[in-house]
Amino acid sequence: MIRRPFGTLPDGRAVTRATISGHGLTASVITLGASLQDLRLDGVAHPLVLGFPELRPYLGEGRYCGAVVGRYANRIAHGRAVLDGQALDLDRNQDGRNMLHGGSDGSGTRNWVLAEQTEASVALADLLPDGHMGFPGAMPVRAIYQILPGPTLQLTITATTDRTSLCNFAQHSYFNLDGSDTVADHRLTVPATSYLPVDADLIPLGPPAPVGGTPLDFRRPVRLGDRLEGPPIDHNLCLAPERRRLPRRAAVLQAGAVRMQLHSTEPGLQIYPANHFSPGAPGLAGRPYGRHTGVALESQLWPDAPNRPDYPSARILQGQIYRQVTLLRFQHPAKVDA
Repeated sequence: MIRRPFGTLPDGRAVTRATISGHGLTASVITLGASLQDLRLDGVAHPLVLGFPELRPYLGEGRYCGAVVGRYANRIAHGRAVLDGQALDLDRNQDGRNMLHGGSDGSGTRNWVLAEQTEASVALADLLPDGHMGFPGAMPVRAIYQILPGPTLQLTITATTDRTSLCNFAQHSYFNLDGSDTVADHRLTVPATSYLPVDADLIPLGPPAPVGGTPLDFRRPVRLGDRLEGPPIDHNLCLAPERRRLPRRAAVLQAGAVRMQLHSTEPGLQIYPANHFSPGAPGLAGRPYGRHTGVALESQLWPDAPNRPDYPSARILQGQIYRQVTLLRFQHPAKVDA
């Protein structure tokens, strides 16, 4: 169990870095955004996620990198929704048109409180005030990273509200399992049979469409390099019609000797292979991250669900407990089948 300073925000608040380890896995989390800053597996020389060794990039090019984003992850069209007859006017931080990841002060950009830490777990907490970014209800939220046998990194996000509101969090790490300059040689499998077509602003156009015959078909292992130069991928794959009580397999990502299984309670998985990255600050391996250096696998509700009654609901009632569980289970290199 290690806790160290990680820098100071422009307003003088300190950001802290906590490191936990167990079962051959080591994870470091910073309080800014409750972000997974580094993830290491014994026997592997490189980090498994994209991150930065200092705070500054997280305030610019590294925004959302490894963060817990919300209170509504992904997009809400035009920053507007109706909740129990009340029209919500939400922060429009995506080009002044739509809400993205809970707004300009969403949870992924806030400095959480480091609440508890043991050798193998760390808990962070935040309080989103009533009216924050246009959402009703004060919302306490807690994120617990815990290392379990497997080795597995489990993230449990819980939240509640004192007024009916909307709630949808997601963990926004970019994965790179082989340490290469791109994820071209990664193979991705996702069991989803449908996806959400989107417009130029990445707002869903309507009901789910079959993945068959599209670049969004990952039902069998797909080498990402075969899809990266085609139509840009930044889409929600539809795993289920509603949230689940227990996590189920949502994706398998493999590169070289490292294999990661992602299990989640969430009905959607946003796939985004870092289309916008361009070389800037050095990352964890000492070199800048370019286009397609990592792939984000964001367990979530479906985007724009508050405006789509046929999508899984993001509505949370007064006193109701929201609970999301995501598991990242790694196979040790020595145990991966050839």
